[in-house]
Amino acid sequence: MSRRRKIYEGKAKILYEGPEPGTLIQYFKDDATAFNAEKHAVLDGKGVLNNRLSEFFMTRLAGIGVPTHFIKRLNMREQLVKQVEIIPLEVVVRNVAAGSISKRLGITEGEALPRSLVEFYYKKDELGDPMVSEEHIASFGWATPQEMDDMVSTALRVNDFLAGLFAAVGIRLVDMKLEFGRFFEGDTVRTILADEISPDSCRLWDLETNEKLDKDRFRRDMGGVTEAYAEVATRLGIFKQSAEIADVIDISSERNGG
Repeated sequence: MSRRRKIYEGKAKILYEGPEPGTLIQYFKDDATAFNAEKHAVLDGKGVLNNRLSEFFMTRLAGIGVPTHFIKRLNMREQLVKQVEIIPLEVVVRNVAAGSISKRLGITEGEALPRSLVEFYYKKDELGDPMVSEEHIASFGWATPQEMDDMVSTALRVNDFLAGLFAAVGIRLVDMKLEFGRFFEGDTVRTILADEISPDSCRLWDLETNEKLDKDRFRRDMGGVTEAYAEVATRLGIFKQSAEIADVIDISSERNGG
């Protein structure tokens, strides 16, 4: 790890220089953060689970023609991805009221929204990632009108596909955060899905009980965070059974000095 050039380190991932020009290695950490990193913990195995889950979702999305930065998983914690210029926006798709929209608009948590809503947030930790309009984005040049259109249409397509995928295994996709990047191919630039898709970036509730299976368990001190992520992975068939997950996490912990 120390021999590779670190490009960027975020709250949950590290990006290293890739083996080929135009590629990066994305490393998933066990760190869990909330409220702009005011709350922090290290949860053994979270990075391993998110690596496998994000691989699963990115691969399925590529299968329906959604362009992503994902190339392949390298090992338990790392993926090879295309190098992109990240657009400084978080694109949030909401299906059910939860989190900030409930607080902002006084909508009861758990209430189904009239339709899927797309919101933009400016990626700026020191400002608390404020919600912004398309007018703000265009005025400050964070994205072009075409890029905004591409992000919205892709986000809704991803939402529809993943909502069906989750529903099939008894999980409700409440909302999710997506990030996009500019991928340069010669003289052309494409807007493609980047970052990750995991229970860190999605709110996931059990369809029957509304049990939370996502990072809200960490935000709200509910405990059982990695167990909830493992439950999602098991239902999706990524792992055959919970014992297999435990073995993978134990091996990874040993290799990382745990």
